[in-house]
Amino acid sequence: MSHPSAPHTPSPPSTAAHRVEQLFEILIFGSRWIQAPLYGGLIIAELLYAAKFLTELWHMIVHFREETETLFMLGVLSLIDVTMVANLLTMVIIGGYATFVSKLDLETHPDRPEWLTHVDPGTIKIKLAASLVGISSIHLLKAFVDVTNENPEHIKWKIFIHMTFLGSAIFLAYTDKLMQRDRKH
Repeated sequence: MSHPSAPHTPSPPSTAAHRVEQLFEILIFGSRWIQAPLYGGLIIAELLYAAKFLTELWHMIVHFREETETLFMLGVLSLIDVTMVANLLTMVIIGGYATFVSKLDLETHPDRPEWLTHVDPGTIKIKLAASLVGISSIHLLKAFVDVTNENPEHIKWKIFIHMTFLGSAIFLAYTDKLMQRDRKH
């Protein structure tokens, strides 16, 4: 009479090899902190953008009476452009840090952004793409407002670049929608 053999269970790893593996995994997981100085650098870049905004605003205030409506509108569009880039930096800093480095402990903070509750790499990509579309829209609008001083070839390139950003944003949003649908099933 034969006895059925017991299912094969892998032997436990040697303790030295297991410790090396654990240390390596801790090192890999800890390497995410390498990105923290990068986000710090983006914060400095955002401060520089704020200074650029204030410089351009001061220029508009000082030269308000001499500027034509077109030049004033171009100045306002430049301020909007700087603000949109700063918004983009904020999304990348907060979203990237929360996604890749460490959870932000903001559950009870009254100013916690709503989008932070469902941030993931896909959401960040879509927000980035939408921001790039907005920024390129401002550049295109500036070209149209000042069309007499723009090189027609540059306007064609700006349109092409804008359409590329727009197509990419639509494609990313559609891909994310498909992925969300697959996760629900």
